[in-house]
Amino acid sequence: MKNLLFTILFLLPILIGAQSLSGIVKEENGTSLVGATIRDLASGEATISDLDGRFQLNVSSFPTQLEITYLGYAIQLLEVDESTDNLTIVLIQSDSKLDEVVVVGSRGRPRTILTSAVPIDNINAADMVTSGQNTIEQIINYKIPSYNSSNQTISDATAHFDPSELRNLGPSRTLVLVNGKRKNQSSLVYVNDTPGKGEVGVDMKSIPANMIERVEVLRDGASAEYGSDAIAGVINIILKQKTNKTNLNVESGITTEGDGLMYSANLNRGFNLGADGFMNLNLGYYHQDYTDRAGEPGGDGLFGVIFGDDAILNGTNPWIQQNPDLGMIIGQPEYDLVNAGINFGTNYSDGKGQFYGNTLFTMRSGKSFALYRAPYWITDDAGLLTPQGGTYNGFQPTFETDIADLFLTLGNRYQFGDWNSDVSLTYGGNGVDYLIGNTINVALLPNSPTEFDPGGYRFGNIVGNIDFVKTTEKVSLSFGSEIRSESFEVIAGQEESYIEGGAQSFPGLTPENALDESRNNIGVYGAVDFDVSRDFLIGGAIRYENYSDFGDNVSWKLNLRQLLGGGKGAIRASVSTGFRAPSLHQIYLSNIQTLVSGGTVSNQGTFNNVSDVIQGLGVPALDAETSFNLSAGLTYKIGDNSSLTLDYYNINLDNRVLFTGEIGFDGDDTSTNPVEEVLINNSVTSIKFFVNAIDTRTQGVDFVYNTNNIGDKLDLTFALNYNQTKIKDDNKVNAPPVFESAGYDIFNRKEQSRVTTARPDIKFTLGANYRLNEDLDISLNNTYFGEVTWQHADDPSKDQTFGGKVVTDLIFRYQLNSDTNINLTVNNLLNVYPDPIDTKGDFVTDLGGRFKWPWEVNQFGFNGTTLRGGINLNF
Repeated sequence: MKNLLFTILFLLPILIGAQSLSGIVKEENGTSLVGATIRDLASGEATISDLDGRFQLNVSSFPTQLEITYLGYAIQLLEVDESTDNLTIVLIQSDSKLDEVVVVGSRGRPRTILTSAVPIDNINAADMVTSGQNTIEQIINYKIPSYNSSNQTISDATAHFDPSELRNLGPSRTLVLVNGKRKNQSSLVYVNDTPGKGEVGVDMKSIPANMIERVEVLRDGASAEYGSDAIAGVINIILKQKTNKTNLNVESGITTEGDGLMYSANLNRGFNLGADGFMNLNLGYYHQDYTDRAGEPGGDGLFGVIFGDDAILNGTNPWIQQNPDLGMIIGQPEYDLVNAGINFGTNYSDGKGQFYGNTLFTMRSGKSFALYRAPYWITDDAGLLTPQGGTYNGFQPTFETDIADLFLTLGNRYQFGDWNSDVSLTYGGNGVDYLIGNTINVALLPNSPTEFDPGGYRFGNIVGNIDFVKTTEKVSLSFGSEIRSESFEVIAGQEESYIEGGAQSFPGLTPENALDESRNNIGVYGAVDFDVSRDFLIGGAIRYENYSDFGDNVSWKLNLRQLLGGGKGAIRASVSTGFRAPSLHQIYLSNIQTLVSGGTVSNQGTFNNVSDVIQGLGVPALDAETSFNLSAGLTYKIGDNSSLTLDYYNINLDNRVLFTGEIGFDGDDTSTNPVEEVLINNSVTSIKFFVNAIDTRTQGVDFVYNTNNIGDKLDLTFALNYNQTKIKDDNKVNAPPVFESAGYDIFNRKEQSRVTTARPDIKFTLGANYRLNEDLDISLNNTYFGEVTWQHADDPSKDQTFGGKVVTDLIFRYQLNSDTNINLTVNNLLNVYPDPIDTKGDFVTDLGGRFKWPWEVNQFGFNGTTLRGGINLNF
């Protein structure tokens, strides 16, 4: 019955017809514009121009006023006195970023960045080119200062998923959309000691940059409009709709250290779909080699202390003298990526309806490295990893991943009467399978395998949306519903990977860890924007969500905007509540890892939130996080070519889900507390779990200034974010009573610093693009990554602050002819590295000298200078 109802709702709009006013939309040089929005302000009815720039539109009466909008062009208001079938509309390109039209942030009438009531950044195709980056997470990282993303190292699967976030609120609290539809999360929880620890995010590497038309970044809480996760903001990826052109982009590069070789090829083709539709196809391949920036300590402070061996500690051990880097490979992982994508739409009923869809599919295989097992750590391999007749010298395990991500949307839009409808169904899935190579299970010698299948993870969701919008001259009214089903699966590994201590570096997932869990939720919302006058806008939204596992939530939002100076500027403000449902991963994840921590090698157990072990210790079921968001700002156009925006934000986040630190034996051998009983019964030295335990306050300022066409040659951009996050109530952690009474610190200073200081507090970009002549463009981008602080678990004297650094990128683009251009990019031109680690006498900080550069807090990586060259062909 439900399926039948959904089908009727999906197809009903197709059956309704309409009358129309006809015309064509062009730019100044006469080229037709595809996808321009033409709206009758009297009735609110709207349509878009087709592949030939033509449109048909119902109007309520004559005379009437049309509003025509198109990304990158100034909004045009046009008086039409009588019916016509040959109306010609000419749009003029806008030199002001504030005049760019965006769709995220409001489900009603499309607005420009200037006239929006909330702060929005727009990264268009030109911005992506001038960024000097080639993956979408790094394009956003280097264009939007409030966004952070950096590659991790020696961190198991996290090394293959770069944790990314807005406003330093964690990957879980940034909602990602593709063409306005919710993108699925990855299957991985970041459980290693990196930024974003304990969080779940979207696999941004699964979205091919070559298929993106633009990126809209809403820097404001939006749970009332979009539901869970939109606490820090929303990233809306808009896919290309270009037609009748094939684009081939080929690129290769390498670091100045001679490693990290990369090469890629992307093919994008657009063409007509029938008489009144489009289709855009994309194929891509990307390869990168690993990099190595390991330290050379000359001694192993970590195992020298563990074993009490002075020769290991001071470096007189023969193996250390032959291997001053302790055998390590520390840097970016190697991987190969293949992606394919389709985006299509076809109009019907004289442009009143559109059937549309898109799909993105990505597969990548990667390899990173674990800690080298020196011969004084693992003393024998029974000849399994040592060449025949050779001397045993230890081994370095590899951590290999096969990651697949699929995103698929089918939908139907239709305008009937005064209403626009949009009905869609979206599937998203992400899976990761592991392979642990070049290693052994010591307990199984001499018959141990040397590579292991330790299992993997799957996450998927199915999302159904139905949305209705009515726009009149004064009011935009919208309402709708979202139904979502999510599933999370843990797949056990082969027996040899986990029995009797398991494979060195990563014991496999056991049958006890394996599970297949799911949940459902339904949300309904309503929103209204009221243009009280030409200059004053007030809007609001409310949303109710019900989850099958933890209950319900109501979020709301109010915003307003007042235009200034005859439309040259605006002041704006918003207040809202938000929420984030705990992810299925956080509720159900469990495993055992072999870790080096506190000077010991130990087995650490992660027990899930619904296990008898955790519930027996009095840990409550995970509940939703809630937020209260405030923002206020202004925008202003300075002349025709310059603009600025300034926004303040304040986000109070309560009941935040965290992944605890390691909780082990209390050092008192005279008694056994309930936690220690769990450790003994489960043969682990420490436990970890997820719990709602802290409240945080994040506040900051975003500032953006753009000026274009200085002397018809120079464009300048300056963007800054200042951000500060604190744990409220003097860093209070709400520990369950069993842990508090036993004196455990479940979230110590080191873990707290991952929330408060692991990302830059100040970040800004200063970019210049200079058109030397008709054929040569030069871009120079300077990005300042502010200081970050690593805190020692219990000794403040061993804390370290890593100073701010400027990373400079230089990009040359030369147009050989109308269809061919070549480019040369120098990333990190000045070969800037972070401050090196200062252990201050603590050998754990850099794992005995293995790490020269910071790894638990990471501003921009440590690859140094990279040189890249490429060619772009259109045919």
